[in-house]
Amino acid sequence: MTVRLVATLLLAPIPATADGLIDNLRGQTVAADGTVTRFQGIVVDAQGRVVRLVPVGEAPQLFTKRQMKKRDGKPLWDYRVDLGGRTVLPGFIDAHGHVMGLGFASLSLDLSDTTSLEQAKAKVADFVRRYPDRKWVIGRGWNQEAWGLGRFPTAADLDAVADGHPVWLARADGHAGWASTAAIRAANVTAATPSPAGGRIEQAASGAPAGVFVDNAMDLIDRVVPRPLAKERDAAVLAAQSLLLADGVTAVADMGTTLDDWLSYRRMGDIGALRVRIMGYAAGVDTASTIGGKGPTPWLYDDRLRLGGVKLVADGALGSRGAALQAPYADAPGQRGLTLLTDTQLQNQMSRAAMDGFQLAVHAIGDRANRALLDAIQVLSETYKGDRRWRVEHAQVVDPTDLPRFGRFGTIASVQPVHQTGDRLMAEARLGPARLAGAYAWASLARAGAPLAFGTDFPVERPDPWATWAAAFTRRDAQGQPPGGWRPEEAVTRGQAWWAMTGGAAFAGFAEKKFGSLQPGQKADFIVVDRDPATADPAALRQTIVQETWIGAQRVWQRR
Repeated sequence: MTVRLVATLLLAPIPATADGLIDNLRGQTVAADGTVTRFQGIVVDAQGRVVRLVPVGEAPQLFTKRQMKKRDGKPLWDYRVDLGGRTVLPGFIDAHGHVMGLGFASLSLDLSDTTSLEQAKAKVADFVRRYPDRKWVIGRGWNQEAWGLGRFPTAADLDAVADGHPVWLARADGHAGWASTAAIRAANVTAATPSPAGGRIEQAASGAPAGVFVDNAMDLIDRVVPRPLAKERDAAVLAAQSLLLADGVTAVADMGTTLDDWLSYRRMGDIGALRVRIMGYAAGVDTASTIGGKGPTPWLYDDRLRLGGVKLVADGALGSRGAALQAPYADAPGQRGLTLLTDTQLQNQMSRAAMDGFQLAVHAIGDRANRALLDAIQVLSETYKGDRRWRVEHAQVVDPTDLPRFGRFGTIASVQPVHQTGDRLMAEARLGPARLAGAYAWASLARAGAPLAFGTDFPVERPDPWATWAAAFTRRDAQGQPPGGWRPEEAVTRGQAWWAMTGGAAFAGFAEKKFGSLQPGQKADFIVVDRDPATADPAALRQTIVQETWIGAQRVWQRR
């Protein structure tokens, strides 16, 4: 994977410091109201910014050196690129992802495609056979709901195939971990170990750890897992970047950037290997202060990297019953989820970040967590004025009475449509039919006035913008289920979805003046694809193939 990325980085079809015209294309871009503008060429400057979009039907210029028209005695264009009449779109922006997580997931044990516990065990056994010298087996992607297991997996399940190795596997949503007995012993976790605040140790009938650790309890195992080396982190960045470029993703909001992550991004930028634009949201206030000092960093590496915000986590996930709910889970009456920060802690940490000018992006999935976060935004908005763009990450289950509050104080709903298509049956079981009115309610959020920003939460889901787009306006999965869509009244339009994946996602990261929708003054970040997405039916849209990815008017990836 790294080798392929290096090959694509050698593509330099045009001079890096020249004005030019990229034309003979069928271009489309979208505005905030969903209006689509078509164009036949892009005039770019020496810094890789859009000067203007050439309207459809404008008479072509003459482009040979001998015939080229003059401007103030100089050639009108220094170069021209002919894209052969293919379709061109703005590059996608994933508004919520985990760059390092995606990279490591691609380089470690991946259970995301398993449909049963036995399949997962077989993959663990095969990994142990192929890599017998690895002290720990590390991976992610399991989902007991997708397996139809009816319970969490156990340490005993892993012990049968781990050959004595410590095994530590993150759940698909990253909010629970599955450990073997050897890993639990290495962490010195016993029946006497209490569940930490904001976490839960699943217990066997004997009271001993059963093998699954939820939310903050994951730290008990994480603290003894060997840390990746710097060179391993760098390899993960390059692997993630290759996957993103292949999917047509030109920028991401990296949620939970650690100091080690930031150093890897800087190393890639220093050697000219950073292509994807990264809007970093630090993993906590202390990390933000360490990286940025008294506020956000400037844009670095030709607008490819910035640390502009802080990511906080208010609760867990619905699948592991960690999402904080106001009423008990319908399928677990004794549980209401996990509050990872008290209301006071949440407000205090948000205030610490806001006073230094950092943007706040807070994970909130359950209705209890969303209400606490909206309360905090209301309180803090009395002190911290101006354009704050408070971000609610996920906003999966919201009390209907709280939906209108998203339209206040510039609050952004950063949501992931592919979660809905994968979660719907589980959500029905967790919540019961009477509590679904505010679940995955994108249209209601938009009507309330909340700007929408769409992402995938990769590696929880694949960073596939076409699946996101189709799910957003159909509320159906790749198999077209359920017919008519799940709660179709909450679908957004095709244009709204497209904007939320481009200009809306840039706006959510204070980057709309830099990139996002191919407007004059923005960087010329675009993709070349094999079909017209504005007319493709949902199934065809999902099958769209990215042929080339361009960032700053430079081709950085090409399908072989």
